[in-house]
Amino acid sequence: MKQGDLNRLAVFCLTVCLAIGGVAVAADASSDDLVPMVVNLLLDKDRDMRALGLQQVREAAKGPAATRRFVALLPKLPPDGQAALLDALATRGDTTARPAVLEMLHSRQEAVRAAAVRALGALGNAADVPLLVRTLDAAGSEKAAARTSLVQLMGPDVTAALVGQMKHSPAETKVKLLAVLGARRARDTIPAILKAALDDDADVRTAAMRVLGQLAKPKHIPAMLKGLLKARPGPERDWAEKAVMFVCKRIPQASQRARPLLEAWKGLNAADQVSVLPTLGRVGGPASLKIVAEAIADKDPRHHAAGVAAICYWPDASVAPQLIALARSEPDAPRRLLALRALIRVAALPDGRSNAQRLVLLKKAMSMATGDDDRNYVIKRANAIRSIETLRFVAPYLGQPAFAQQACATVVELAHHRELREPNQAEFHRALDVVIRTSKDPGVVDRAKRYQRGQT
Repeated sequence: MKQGDLNRLAVFCLTVCLAIGGVAVAADASSDDLVPMVVNLLLDKDRDMRALGLQQVREAAKGPAATRRFVALLPKLPPDGQAALLDALATRGDTTARPAVLEMLHSRQEAVRAAAVRALGALGNAADVPLLVRTLDAAGSEKAAARTSLVQLMGPDVTAALVGQMKHSPAETKVKLLAVLGARRARDTIPAILKAALDDDADVRTAAMRVLGQLAKPKHIPAMLKGLLKARPGPERDWAEKAVMFVCKRIPQASQRARPLLEAWKGLNAADQVSVLPTLGRVGGPASLKIVAEAIADKDPRHHAAGVAAICYWPDASVAPQLIALARSEPDAPRRLLALRALIRVAALPDGRSNAQRLVLLKKAMSMATGDDDRNYVIKRANAIRSIETLRFVAPYLGQPAFAQQACATVVELAHHRELREPNQAEFHRALDVVIRTSKDPGVVDRAKRYQRGQT
């Protein structure tokens, strides 16, 4: 028998013995035969033996005394062994190992330091928050390990320590800490996050609004509007509007989703009400539509522009008639285009209409399109309407150079759905043949070939 086979047999036998013996391990196993055996396994030259020892560190030989025996091995192991043992100690979860973990943060080896930082997520406490926050600015794997540990760190004072760190940190670190609070689902820190939404730094404000979009409740919308109004127009304002929308959309009853926003909106001054109109549009609803329609009809250019922006953000196709009217008669050309593209977007939305109704509206948008970019957008949106009539609508564009590549992508996306493809196999095969000859995207061609073979 070869040496490797002997080692594997030995590992098997040891595993059985340890599994049997582990049943009787006391809470403090330092005096038990198991702990010296595990120590010997950890020091063994054979990788499989060491792996078995690490398994026992994680799962057996319980108690602080055993933990102290294991951490005493750390200085005696090579760097890869130290990192592996630190990970096992973290899984073990005995905070007796914390002082030794802190010592390993001074290692010259990045992999060992990163393992020690990871271990603090399981073994550390609020006192380790400042150290972990500083490590967020480290290079390499330590940075990611610090974020993970800050998310995992347990204890009643941890979130308070994180908020305390935010007060004195530079903007870049505040952004990272806000992401940690979001990942921790730390709703008790919402007051601090709302304050961060008013920070002087735009990146901090954006990060805070994103987290509020995840954690806030409708009762926080009035305070969130303060952050929205401080956000600069452009990407920052877009993110702030979306954050408010996300909170509203968590209200189960669709008819009630705009209510907290509308109540907060009524308390704003006239200028701020105009600024918040696009957010009303993102949330939608009959009451919001009445306000937005009045703004569109207003002769004040700012009111009108905000109203058009609001209706172009609408979450469903209920405003299709208004969008058609704007796309045809809005005096401002960029806003006409905005309305047309909004019509294309909402036409294909799955909002309770049948596939046939959605396709009729999408074809209407195609008839109104005047540029190739908009026609390609129609073809792209068609992939959301899963019907054979959609394939028949898109297939003719496979032969038109200006639209062929987008048509190929849409046909393949429709073909992805077996329940649509298999009952209409002949038509899909003909279309996929054209895709294979026409597409310049190797990924699209590969998918087309797989779908022809009946694969998904």
